[in-house]
Amino acid sequence: MPSKVFSSAIVGLDAQPVEVEVDLIGGLYAFSIVGLPDKAVGEARERVSAAIKNSGFLPPQKSRQKLTVNLAPADLKKEGAGYDLSIALGYLLASGQTIFEPKAKIFVGELSLDGNLRPVWGIISTALMAKEQGFKTFILPKENAKEASLIRGIAIIPVENLKEAVLYLEGKKAIKPQETDINEFLSELKYAVDMAFIKGQESAKRALEIAAAGGHNILMTGPPGGGKTLLAKALPSILPKMNLKEALEVTKIYSVSGFLKKDRPLILERPFRSPHHTSSEAAIIGGGNPPKPGEISLAHRGILFLDEAPEFHRDVLESLRQPLEEGEITVARTKGAYTFPAEFILIAAKNPCPCGYYDDPQRECACSPSQIAKYQKKLSGPLLDRIDIHIEVPRVEADILLGEKVAEESEKIRERIKIAREIQENRFMAGGEEIFTNSEMNIPKIKKYCQIDSFSLDLIRKSLKTRALSARAYHRILKVARTIADLADSSDIKSDNIAEAIQYRTRKEE
Repeated sequence: MPSKVFSSAIVGLDAQPVEVEVDLIGGLYAFSIVGLPDKAVGEARERVSAAIKNSGFLPPQKSRQKLTVNLAPADLKKEGAGYDLSIALGYLLASGQTIFEPKAKIFVGELSLDGNLRPVWGIISTALMAKEQGFKTFILPKENAKEASLIRGIAIIPVENLKEAVLYLEGKKAIKPQETDINEFLSELKYAVDMAFIKGQESAKRALEIAAAGGHNILMTGPPGGGKTLLAKALPSILPKMNLKEALEVTKIYSVSGFLKKDRPLILERPFRSPHHTSSEAAIIGGGNPPKPGEISLAHRGILFLDEAPEFHRDVLESLRQPLEEGEITVARTKGAYTFPAEFILIAAKNPCPCGYYDDPQRECACSPSQIAKYQKKLSGPLLDRIDIHIEVPRVEADILLGEKVAEESEKIRERIKIAREIQENRFMAGGEEIFTNSEMNIPKIKKYCQIDSFSLDLIRKSLKTRALSARAYHRILKVARTIADLADSSDIKSDNIAEAIQYRTRKEE
């Protein structure tokens, strides 16, 4: 009679249950694993056999039987070493070396040759799936236990080795389920750059405040040394902390990607990703086989900073169009499509020309008109159309740079943004929406939450004509104006809010 235990497969960001069936029949010894395993799963034969022997049990080689392991469903590719524990326990159960009830239990973990358990990735996804599928107990490596225990409603049993897992299952050793108090991770966040460090650039700071409050994308154009990079690095300091739902979303992405730190199983600080301009399309949007999250997904609920944006490959920049519009990216492969979340604030920074000094009052530009035109066209019209806020970041005057005037601290700005975000969250919650910020509104939601008076409509109508703004730009003006009104604690969008939002689209749309 074959034994059956359960494990888990990671598909994209989510987990699926996997039945691990183990059967022993008489004949010459053989150990085969079927069910579309990858190389790491196939190598489990050696790891599992050694771990069983070194844990004091009779290994498969000495059983003088044919051992077959089936990982079902057979059409789902099984990857990684996380099936080791379930295969070993299934064998011990099938061979009669242990007796336990496998029902409502799920097992994940890689075995070392001495029988100890190593941590695996994607644990939080497995814990979520196990809870939803009705599993009551999740047995896993001790190093993964804190991460898994973030999910309530399932008993998380941490074990150090195969022997300990067997003793627990047989009722010979009591193991207290892992419990994690989220408050232990809620330490005060520290930021590398505070807005108070930045002299001048008041209009740029105002634009960043609006971007942070509503989750809007922003493009900064200016000469080298104007402070574009410093402003971008200061943006995390004015963003409010993530709520638990957002934190779990981000943690899930980092867990599946293998980037979760052992001492920080819950990510509370908003991600700040700054990929190099030589990064490939797969590195930015996600790729591989099977696909893994890229930089845009690692920046989910945080910031994606593209410094010297025109230097990125054209196909990389154009690949941002879908996630900027939809807040997610779909990567298609022959065996299916994988969708990853990508709700981030894009900060793009660029010089006005290749040398960086076009229209600079202090330094002469060395570029020809054709070079300038070619450089400025590196960011396409459709991509620029998806960026809500366009600002100039000029050089800071020497008197301001060397002056004693103290700039406003990030903490004060963050408090205003926190209030504005709460206004948005309450508005969308009351309307039954599953979004957090104004930037996430689609056209029906814009019509519902961005009502304006006739004078404001007139302002927009004139701008559409004089600046050749697109329909998408019109909707983005309304979203930015809604955020400006929220910062002013106004329930209505006023004409002043519309006027300010329009000025952030000074570029003539293509």
